[in-house]
Amino acid sequence: MTPVIFGLEGLSLTRIERDFFKETRPFGFILFGRNIADRQQLQRLTGELRALTGNDQLPVLIDQEGGRVARMQAPQWATYPPAATFEALYRRNREWGLEACTLNYEALALDLAEVGLSVACAPVLDVPVMNAHDVIGDRAFSQDSSSVAALGRACLAGLSAGGVEGVIKHIPGHGRSVVDSHLELPRVVADQTELERDLGPFKALNDASMAMTAHVIYEAWDSQHCATLSEDVIGRVIRRTVGFDGLLMTDDLDMKALSGDIGDLAAQSQAAGCDVVLNCWGKMNDMESIVKKMRSPTPQTLTRMRRVNDRLAKASSSVTISERQRALTARRDALLAS
Repeated sequence: MTPVIFGLEGLSLTRIERDFFKETRPFGFILFGRNIADRQQLQRLTGELRALTGNDQLPVLIDQEGGRVARMQAPQWATYPPAATFEALYRRNREWGLEACTLNYEALALDLAEVGLSVACAPVLDVPVMNAHDVIGDRAFSQDSSSVAALGRACLAGLSAGGVEGVIKHIPGHGRSVVDSHLELPRVVADQTELERDLGPFKALNDASMAMTAHVIYEAWDSQHCATLSEDVIGRVIRRTVGFDGLLMTDDLDMKALSGDIGDLAAQSQAAGCDVVLNCWGKMNDMESIVKKMRSPTPQTLTRMRRVNDRLAKASSSVTISERQRALTARRDALLAS
């Protein structure tokens, strides 16, 4: 097995992709809008990926947070609010806020599970600060660390109830970035005390099965390397200080925050301590370079992969969305309107 999550080119596997994936056996796949037409097509595609790999617990991921990050769009699928929507209710009534958040993400998860998607790249546990770039913005639950932790936990619970695993991101925190890491490399100059605040939600949810790194340089921790490529940040901060021992994946290696040959970046992130690399765009030359330059997974990585597969095997098989989903969203909306 290659410790990588790959994207696909289009709505169905090409012959070249099919042969390549069968030979390289990626850990999982991630789908985007270009891979989605309707329910029937998406079910066929996820089924084909599982048949090709022979893995019924194959992680098939999607960025489906709600709000502006939603690859599955109306009118085929319901529209879900951004994470920040739940903060006002949570501040008024914590119990209702947590319930509304849980219901929302269970309903969202039912959409995914119905079409064979098993992992949602959510929740965002970043804690935004004033004057930060809006790349996080309302994707975050709150500017208060403890509120982010509580609502993030509710999100994970809702996803699990709907039969889907979540990915906490962007560890160790993207909330202070003043630039968009899709376009350039952020550099955070906050001191240790400020950064400790950002770690709070990740510490609280360090039992999550998966986490995604931030392509961000934290000068107080490693002034030369972004977290994805920093052995010190991954080993000392993420693994020891945060206490996260789940599967650690990179953010997309094709983002402009990173520079250099993509195969070299994959090897560097793996050497730094990432278990799995994420490459989203389905470019065959890039995928071939990544596979060529990566090592086999370590025993620790294989253990973490097995844990993820075990969690996916235990996921709920209840994917009948109509009545259940209507009840979930009706209760959510009543709470938000209260």
